[in-house]
Amino acid sequence: MDPVRLGYVGCGFMAQKVHIPNFISLPNCELLAIAEVRNQLGQKVQQKYQIPKLYQGHIELAKDDEIEAVAVSAGFAMQGQIAKDLLSAGKHVFMEKPMAVSVKQAEEMVKAAESAGVKLMVGYMKRYDAGNELARSYIDQFRQSGELGALTYVRNHGFGGDWVCNLDTPRVTTDEAQPSAPNPVPEWLPENRVGSYLGYLQQYTHNINLLRWLLDAGDDVKVKVVDLDDDGYSGIVIFEMAGIRAILESGSISHYRWDEHTQIYFQHGWVHTWAPPLLLKNTPAEVEIYRAGDDQEVTQPIPKPSWTWAYHREVEHFIQHIRMDEPFRSSGQDTLTDVRLYEEIYRQFLGLD
Repeated sequence: MDPVRLGYVGCGFMAQKVHIPNFISLPNCELLAIAEVRNQLGQKVQQKYQIPKLYQGHIELAKDDEIEAVAVSAGFAMQGQIAKDLLSAGKHVFMEKPMAVSVKQAEEMVKAAESAGVKLMVGYMKRYDAGNELARSYIDQFRQSGELGALTYVRNHGFGGDWVCNLDTPRVTTDEAQPSAPNPVPEWLPENRVGSYLGYLQQYTHNINLLRWLLDAGDDVKVKVVDLDDDGYSGIVIFEMAGIRAILESGSISHYRWDEHTQIYFQHGWVHTWAPPLLLKNTPAEVEIYRAGDDQEVTQPIPKPSWTWAYHREVEHFIQHIRMDEPFRSSGQDTLTDVRLYEEIYRQFLGLD
């Protein structure tokens, strides 16, 4: 199969530190062009990675018939519109989360993809973490076999910490101003809550998406209780996911590592995962299996392959699945649910429901 001919929009932190190096490393991917509105930065990144073409904006890149797929990492206010424009131009799109900042915007993106007959993937790299994949396989196994009894309760704790972990991939910078654009946030959101809304969703959309996937819940999710502090960030949210109570604990701590773990409880044991710092390369989530009963056994299975990076695995998935009939694991259609849920969370938080 010929390599996928890729374009990339944005030359910021995630583009340089993570995504561009990962795409370039794939033998079945050819990075042909980048688009960057900051001229000097675009020229420096083009030169550094020896990328053949440089465009000043995504509209110009979208007109390049040689490019069949585009990856996007831009600010929350812009990347949804950028992705929609690229989809409408007939390009397959990989984009950073959050997919959108409102249900309206997300629905427009999915419709654009469907109308053009192309596919949209959202970068929920936790679904591609080898440790989380292993945990999901155990959860599915226990639910089917009944070995640990019924699945009773789920919790995700995410207080954050140092997510960069001294990642040493070099990055070029300039003093050019960051582009800005209006935020297409929901109409019901008060202006004084835009900042906290965006802060909460950009962090915890990851956690919600992971819980839905681990439970294979799809769109069968309801927001039951929202108990957040006045900062609109710290507290708990209780969901019903495919009939299971799931708790999301949000907050912050000045932790030297990354304080996030997920625990899936059965009647007679659990599956427990600990997330690695996000940019710590080749370190998948740790997994613990506890079997209660007479033997009381704790095991710590190792993912295979054992040394992988979720960010690299997600772009492998994108490139491999572009020309396949099956959907992406984190498709735009699937992640519409996450957008719906964080709108519902904030509406409840603000007493609008």
